[in-house]
Amino acid sequence: MEYKKKVQQLIVDLKTNYLLSVSIDCVIFGFHAGQLKVLLLRWKETDDWCLPGGRILHEENMDEAAHRSLRERTGLHEIFLQQFHTFGDVLRYKNFSQQETLLKLGLPDDALHEFINRDVSVGYYALVEFAEVTPTPDFFTDECRWWDVDQIPLLLFDHNDMIVLALKTLRRQLTYQPIGYNLLPDKFTMPDLQQLYETILGQSLDRRNFQKRMLGYGILERLEERKTGGAHKAPYLYRFNKENYEKALADEILFVG
Repeated sequence: MEYKKKVQQLIVDLKTNYLLSVSIDCVIFGFHAGQLKVLLLRWKETDDWCLPGGRILHEENMDEAAHRSLRERTGLHEIFLQQFHTFGDVLRYKNFSQQETLLKLGLPDDALHEFINRDVSVGYYALVEFAEVTPTPDFFTDECRWWDVDQIPLLLFDHNDMIVLALKTLRRQLTYQPIGYNLLPDKFTMPDLQQLYETILGQSLDRRNFQKRMLGYGILERLEERKTGGAHKAPYLYRFNKENYEKALADEILFVG
């Protein structure tokens, strides 16, 4: 009963302070133990999952709303964030019907009509360093945690479609912009970087060609230290040259032939 009362109060707040017909959904990618991961939320008192997101304040720019939502879910302030698609199908209930979805949400009966109106969602994808994230659920959810991108369950609404399209967009980005600064730790090896690219692309890359290509872009600095705890000829550590990296982002040079 207390939950339903709070939901009703939140609905009043939404109607007063937020745009009701436009929402934001965020596909947050992280990389850990050789796996590309996505941050998901589990709806309160259910086994049903969805993407993080939220509404836009009347006096708030859309990108500002996306950054705010990401801060609240991850605890991070500096995030690579990019808008990738607008989802505006009339019916956006893909894995479960509208009625099933509304029942799963556990909303009070007199509040259901507030969520039946057509909703347009702007999709963003974010690249974050896994170890720096503090997954934090919101009021409507009990859990926020990482899932391997190839083990995503059936999600509410059209959120599976969002993840598929975000991953396709990320793969396309590899052809004209660098990837890694937001996904890898400050120091990493060339094999670490290659594994990241291979994981995103879903294919193997030639080691020598990859290293030659990456070094040719001038975005990496080789350090005078090697990865510890490995073989005798442990690989050198690298880090990104932030200035050159940001220039490559702006110039959109071709990265993958």
